[in-house]
Amino acid sequence: MSNHAEDLSQFDISVQEKDKLVAEVIRYVLFKTHHNSGCPIRREELTQLITKSYRQRNLPVLIINEAINKLSTIFGYEMRELQRARPSSNNHQGRNSQQGAAEAKTYVIMSKLPAEVYKKYVEDVNTAHLTGFNFVVLSIVHISGGKISEENLWQHLRRIGLDETNESHPVLGNTKQALEALVQQRYLQKDKQSGPEGNTLLYELAERALDSQVTATMKDYISQIVNKDVGSVEDE
Repeated sequence: MSNHAEDLSQFDISVQEKDKLVAEVIRYVLFKTHHNSGCPIRREELTQLITKSYRQRNLPVLIINEAINKLSTIFGYEMRELQRARPSSNNHQGRNSQQGAAEAKTYVIMSKLPAEVYKKYVEDVNTAHLTGFNFVVLSIVHISGGKISEENLWQHLRRIGLDETNESHPVLGNTKQALEALVQQRYLQKDKQSGPEGNTLLYELAERALDSQVTATMKDYISQIVNKDVGSVEDE
């Protein structure tokens, strides 16, 4: 406790003021995650919450770290910093790519609950259609080697009744916007490549889809589907 008080003394704020700032950051993270459908939150936004009333230079680090700890121990969420992946076509661009690598820090929150518990008590059945759509899209990109052209992606999606011109799908609404949401949430990233026939828009797996836990789950589901289909063919 004394060490904690000493930590606060350098910032000239009380424990009560610190707790209030931590609670404000937690509220903001939870609300923004829900309101923006899980899109990453910029660290700058959290810093501004703190520095609007307090100017101490290193205070945001202390507050954000404690908010991360409380989100984990009290709410069961891991607040993870995203390391922004860059399109593979940019990997050979050398210095220009390095200069652009200093991206703004962003965070997402991920449940730490076991899958069975999350499904039973937390998962919202009203968003199951979006979860299904996301899984289908990411699986298509994954089995295409982690990258696919926009034209080929929509060609696959049309086979299950999803057309890029449909702005009033009975479940997804605007299908193009549903796909764009995966880009905003950093499951996918877009990259434009030039070639002899003009520019081609590519969709590539982004950092959230490259997360080891997400990748393992996706591979497991794909394996189950493939094995089920193989079993059906053998039965026939």
